[in-house]
Amino acid sequence: MRKIINQPNDFVNEMIDGILLAHPDKLKTPGNDKRVLVRADAPTGKVGIVTGGGSGHLPLFKGYVGKGLCSGVAIGNVFSSPSAQQCFEAAKAVDGGKGVLFLYGNYGGDVFNFDLAIDLAELEGIETRTALGRDDVASQPNERKHDRRGVAGIFFAYKGAGAAAERGDDLEAVTAVAEDIIEHTATMGIGLSPTILPTTGKASFDLPEGEMEIGIGIHGETGIHRGPLETADQIVERLMAPLVADLALVHEDRIAVLVNGMGATPLEELYVMYRHVRQQAALIGVTVEKSYIGEYATSLEMAGASLSILKLNDERLELLNAPADSPFFVEV
Repeated sequence: MRKIINQPNDFVNEMIDGILLAHPDKLKTPGNDKRVLVRADAPTGKVGIVTGGGSGHLPLFKGYVGKGLCSGVAIGNVFSSPSAQQCFEAAKAVDGGKGVLFLYGNYGGDVFNFDLAIDLAELEGIETRTALGRDDVASQPNERKHDRRGVAGIFFAYKGAGAAAERGDDLEAVTAVAEDIIEHTATMGIGLSPTILPTTGKASFDLPEGEMEIGIGIHGETGIHRGPLETADQIVERLMAPLVADLALVHEDRIAVLVNGMGATPLEELYVMYRHVRQQAALIGVTVEKSYIGEYATSLEMAGASLSILKLNDERLELLNAPADSPFFVEV
């Protein structure tokens, strides 16, 4: 195992220390638990948005705490859920009297602990709502889309819900924005090499040299196709076809595209992929109105990428275009 770490069990806390030291003007810990981070100006007197999940996916989840995005985050160990207490403490720290939206990925441990946090919040008189990112089309068919995993496409929900909260929408409206964007987002990923867990030094899954896995999850969950590595154009077509079908995209539809690196894929390769995404969109007469290319949801050093598509209307595009500012994402 070759990693730039000290003691494996200190990895997450030392990473958080580094983030806080680098960005004290944007982030803070509201108490003694460094696994809870909030905006430096929290609470803002507007609806709070709390996300959370396991470490190992930076900038997901903690990277999207900032103006026009989330208000706070609860941070778990690598690929592990934060505790219910941490989820509650994040909500308590960002509550400005307008309520709190819990917005996070659809994973069993996260759901269990955030649901417990709802009970704790109720005891404190904090009104909460929940929206679950569930964009991974490989994890469940369309008729069971509410059971899908949440992956990189949750970025669109952060961006839209964060913009709605920033402009002063109430809790019901912010939640409705998040749900609307989640409902119109689809993602598919590809893995080329496994991730190595810091605490064990072992690979999260096995993938022979020269092979690829289509539909792989961000923790190494099994995909829907494994075979020899194909060309970039062939990979894009494998990723894009199920997204187009799932969102029922047709001529004159408008979309936002996210080509996301999983941690060890060069940016150059992501742009090669994006080139063919645009070509494929043009073939079906779909207009790409907003694009994001880079690392938005990683899996430590996994080689691979994911493609997310959000079907746009005027309201969704307006929210995506709103200003946002975090240590890991800036849009003016």
